[in-house]
Amino acid sequence: MGSQSKFDARPRDLWWFRRNVPCLDACPVKTDAGRYVQLIAEGRFAEAYRVARSPNPIASICGHACGAPCEDACRRGKLDAPIAIRALKRFVNEQFGPESMSNTALGAVLTGAMGGGSTTPGHGEKLHAARHDKPAAVIGAGPAGLACAHDLALMGYKVTVFEARARAGGMLRYAIPSYRLPREIIDKQVEEIEALGVEFRFETPLKEGFGVGEILRLGYGAIFIAVGAARGRQVQLDGADADGVINAIDYLFNINRGYRLALGHRVVVVGGGLVAIDAARTAVRAMLPGLSIAPEDESAVAAGTMRVALDAAREAARRGALEVVVVSLESEPEMPAMRSAQGREELEAAREEGVALMPGWGPRRIVVENGRAAAIELIRCVRVYDDAGRFRPQFDQAQRQTIAADSVILAIGQAPDLSFITPADGLEITPAGTLRIDPVTLATSRPEIFAGGDAAFPPGLLITAAAQGKLAARSIDAWLSGRPPGPPRLHVEIEELATDTYAMAPRYEQIPRAIPTVPLERRSGITEIELRYSTAQARAQAERCLYCHIHPIYDGAKCILCNRCVDICPERCLHFVREEDLADPSLLQAAEGAAEDRSVFVYDEEICIRCGLCAIRCPTAAITMERFRFEERQG
Repeated sequence: MGSQSKFDARPRDLWWFRRNVPCLDACPVKTDAGRYVQLIAEGRFAEAYRVARSPNPIASICGHACGAPCEDACRRGKLDAPIAIRALKRFVNEQFGPESMSNTALGAVLTGAMGGGSTTPGHGEKLHAARHDKPAAVIGAGPAGLACAHDLALMGYKVTVFEARARAGGMLRYAIPSYRLPREIIDKQVEEIEALGVEFRFETPLKEGFGVGEILRLGYGAIFIAVGAARGRQVQLDGADADGVINAIDYLFNINRGYRLALGHRVVVVGGGLVAIDAARTAVRAMLPGLSIAPEDESAVAAGTMRVALDAAREAARRGALEVVVVSLESEPEMPAMRSAQGREELEAAREEGVALMPGWGPRRIVVENGRAAAIELIRCVRVYDDAGRFRPQFDQAQRQTIAADSVILAIGQAPDLSFITPADGLEITPAGTLRIDPVTLATSRPEIFAGGDAAFPPGLLITAAAQGKLAARSIDAWLSGRPPGPPRLHVEIEELATDTYAMAPRYEQIPRAIPTVPLERRSGITEIELRYSTAQARAQAERCLYCHIHPIYDGAKCILCNRCVDICPERCLHFVREEDLADPSLLQAAEGAAEDRSVFVYDEEICIRCGLCAIRCPTAAITMERFRFEERQG
């Protein structure tokens, strides 16, 4: 807030108060996570579900497998550990989401009173039949495609989703292991979208003779291309074509479609992200000779290049590998898995389960004997990124080592398969192998065709792909209706809280973050590792929230400058300062009631713990505790 005797104070507008809720600001679909966490703490579970579900078409899926950027941004995480937002989302989803009810009940909910807010019907609002002449087509039933289809259907469009495989979910189903994302969760989420009137055409891949041109000629007014990154990138590595060297994408697709692959007892996974860690955790499990995954239990591909690596290793151990090593170019602090709270937790769990890590090493060649991988030669990586932050690894040629390996799983990236695009389609493809798009609207070089997810961006979080699907839906609506989308409007509700009853939960600052899991000795097969919260556990975890929505609001007309608020503040985040102590005193020049010597009330929201003692202590009610609620509305 200040440096030396000067205070860098700034007046705040309503958008600042919105941005000051970091979990909301970090969420790609702008879920007000703090709001539903606070509702859970208060025992208002149905309201919490509506807040969690309203902006997020794949909320149930996210309750199990979201990368949770909201947790990385959580202010509580700067003190000890972030709020378990994803696990709390799962808690309310399992009570009120599609996974909690039969198909009949699900249909009743969707035609009656699902959710609330600007992107889902409110209480009592009926879903209507298609209100637009031109139908829309979605290519790919992954997170981006599902989100786009969902929102277009709510806007009144008839939507058809063309999916190459026999089941929906895309990379969700074919790479994320089922012990992190049970297949019935994907199925229930898809049923929810089907209940909106969305038509799915499975086993209908785009190919020569049936591409985007043919779909447009069928009468569709717009297309959203959302194919996943289902093709593994090739690596120029001696021995990479030997038996026993497996591309992570191919491996995961085969395993999760029910095919067995013999890995031997020594597996090396090359990669440093969440997918590699997940894969390694599977690889250290005890031998499971009778285990096979039926086609209906197929896994999905996680968002992000590095996630594929770790999921692959995880599946390897569940298949009976006894020694698993994860090799990554990055040092441990630089590993992609370390960039999120979820990744750090999974990395720690991997260590507990016996995964060996070799950070700071890169593959030099695969040692081949009799046509099969026998070992991998590694070289020390001394630097991964250059001064500009670009990926340019540097190696120390004098430091090498070789480790035995029966199988090597390479997860060095993936790309979408756009082989169905022809020159006649008029779609530009970038050097990275993705569709060139307008980042504001996601329109391609043809105005009626849009693209998002892995088809247009590097692999990322599934919630980011869902946000792109929602953006595409708005852009398609603007294109087909001829109305340009307006900027979002911020709707704010402000509630003054009663000072005489305001209080944080007892010992909230002492409650540790906790997510229940299956005991180490019982982790095997495809059983989900994380367990659901009990009601008491969920409320206790939600009570850890620091309530970033609440602020002490100061009324200078009532203040008598007694300084009691400053004296009682446990974090020293309140100050009365002289005008000349401000770094920029000109901020007050337009203030009414100018005087030669004015005092200024300065508040540092970054360290405020919302205890309310300032408001409780104030003898004139010059400070009140007020809760801000936010909603961004389009147009």
